[in-house]
Amino acid sequence: MPRELNFAVLGLGMGIHHCHAIAEAKGARLAAVCDHDKARLNEGVKMFGCEGYAKYDELLKNNDIDAVCIVTESGLHTKHGIMAARAGKHLLVEKPVDITPARIKKLREVVEETGVKCGCVFQSRTEPVNLRLKQAIDKGKLGKLIGVHAQLPWYRAQSYYEGSHGAWKGTWKLDGGGSLMNQGIHTVDLIQWLAGPVESVCGFTGVFSHKIEAEDQTVAILKFENGALGTLVTTTCTIPDQSQRILIYGEKGSFAKTDALEFYEAGGKKERQQMMAWYGKKKASKIGSDPMAVSSAGHTKHVEDLVRAIRRNTEPGITIDSATHAVEIACAIFKSAKTGRTVKVNDLRK
Repeated sequence: MPRELNFAVLGLGMGIHHCHAIAEAKGARLAAVCDHDKARLNEGVKMFGCEGYAKYDELLKNNDIDAVCIVTESGLHTKHGIMAARAGKHLLVEKPVDITPARIKKLREVVEETGVKCGCVFQSRTEPVNLRLKQAIDKGKLGKLIGVHAQLPWYRAQSYYEGSHGAWKGTWKLDGGGSLMNQGIHTVDLIQWLAGPVESVCGFTGVFSHKIEAEDQTVAILKFENGALGTLVTTTCTIPDQSQRILIYGEKGSFAKTDALEFYEAGGKKERQQMMAWYGKKKASKIGSDPMAVSSAGHTKHVEDLVRAIRRNTEPGITIDSATHAVEIACAIFKSAKTGRTVKVNDLRK
């Protein structure tokens, strides 16, 4: 039996979920954590019984570390990822990969140059119901897609954006935006993964109920490359918070989902009944108002996926290229909101 791969986690805010995920993952072992906050660091070391590092460069000198989970501020992912890759460490990068396509390109180039594996976190893609819905779309059970609509009506208190661990949130430099790039990027990725790439966008943004630099509400119209039209709404202003909602319909059928399937009208009668029986009932998530309420189950799957990629010398399930388009869409929406014009997503790649 091959040895367990030694993982380290950089950043112990949301990184604590990565720690739990590694502890649960087959083939992985949490060997070290790293954070400049001594209280967080000491708590992580005590909780998981691993080594602790206050300085990232010291962690990277540990030759026993096989892979590093990058869970720092979004705008530092490329910097920290490149450091790890050049030290010969494999990577698992929390969403978004970084906050601009240009930075992500730099990370991809170094990953390719060094030959390390780099997996990216979008745990919505690992959920069984979403896998089944993508399968249905890919098999043509909805027919030619017509409409793709997504809402993320969440809430964040002002305190979320304050303090030593919150001040970077809602900034352009480190968060790359607000409700769209931070909270909403999962939703953006999910709809493009399900329905296909986005061709162009027309967006509007604003700051309505928080004292932050970036937006706390975004509304956008999307034109997909397959011809479907869509809408996207993300916000951290909804009181009380509501669940993410996705509605997709085509010439042959449709579905809508929040925390569970609302309806599924595709395929035969038996398939419809099975889908509703399996995925039609689920307890509502609290993540709409509490970011720490996220389950670590999806992260566990990402960790195990990276372990497989390292051992088999294959690509991770979500590569840098696969995770880039969500950031391209978000940046195109911000550009549209700033210029007042429709923006083609491909223009961001030039």
